[in-house]
Amino acid sequence: MEAEKKKVVIVGGGIAGGLLAKSIQFSCDVTLIDPKEYFEIPWAELRNKVEPSFAERAIVYHKDYLTNGTIITSRAIDVTETAVLTADGRQITYDYLVISTGHNEAVPFRREERLEQYKADYEKIKSAKSILIVGGGGVGVELAGEIATDFPEKKVTLVHRGTRLLEFLGAKASKKAHDWLTSKKVEVLLEQSVSLDAASEAEKVYETSKGEKISADCHFLCVGKPFGSSWLQQTILKESLDNRGRLAVDEYMRIKGQKNIFAIGDITDVKEVKQGFYAQKHAQVVAKSLKLLMKGGNETKMSTYKAGSPIAMVSLGRKEGVAQFPMLTFSGWLPGKIKSKDLFVGATRKQMGLPS
Repeated sequence: MEAEKKKVVIVGGGIAGGLLAKSIQFSCDVTLIDPKEYFEIPWAELRNKVEPSFAERAIVYHKDYLTNGTIITSRAIDVTETAVLTADGRQITYDYLVISTGHNEAVPFRREERLEQYKADYEKIKSAKSILIVGGGGVGVELAGEIATDFPEKKVTLVHRGTRLLEFLGAKASKKAHDWLTSKKVEVLLEQSVSLDAASEAEKVYETSKGEKISADCHFLCVGKPFGSSWLQQTILKESLDNRGRLAVDEYMRIKGQKNIFAIGDITDVKEVKQGFYAQKHAQVVAKSLKLLMKGGNETKMSTYKAGSPIAMVSLGRKEGVAQFPMLTFSGWLPGKIKSKDLFVGATRKQMGLPS
């Protein structure tokens, strides 16, 4: 008689949780808990705003890649030593638990509504003569690049409170991105913030912290989002959260102090740039470890994870980009060819077992 399969519960269906669920679905009884019915390829988000049809390939129903598991479309609200409780009143028991709730983001529950959001953003950009982008990290810079490329007639202003753009990268990468944006007539204002109150939006005039007035028909807020861990603050994992809301993990991506609970993706305290491809690597490491443990393997043989070096690629429109590697930073057509054309959507779909 076949042994009963181990129960693995994954909370969070983003780039890390989705890939893990897909990878282990035939090795265990896997349950994915996520408040949305879909998986979204995050690095396609900015292209989706200027080309809504692009989102059709980048937003995938969980059921399309998780064909041999259970999907619970609800929010997790509590964790005990044996079960996860959901907002709709369910209690799902586990042998192994993986937390992959990333960042808090207010997105619709239904795939169709998410696609409609991107269509609305496109119409907002298309109908505006001037656009304000608040935040000069990867999201703000890529959005400015997409708009400047597809709508060169628009007046784009990017305001960032830091001393340089892309502060998670080195100064050389920041300068290359800054120079590219200004060459496309994007106005970049550094060391300033903007009040986005209702009066500003109604009058279409925004004031920076230095008193500069910016006229803009619409704005996009592209600043960091809080980690998706507030629901853990009254659970057995509360002592594992640091002061920023990240979960402390060991070299196995296991939550420190726990034997059978792991964390992957942006919610972890791994000292590396928060990039989607690192989250995918977390998922691959934990998938190997879970397969080993579920077969009765020795935990000393579990796969370990080493923090990645500060590698990143930032798209600048459809054909160019800036890339940072440990010994080299460069910009132009080559990083554009690697990332910007398809934004790795085809490769990510293939990795999820879907047609590219």
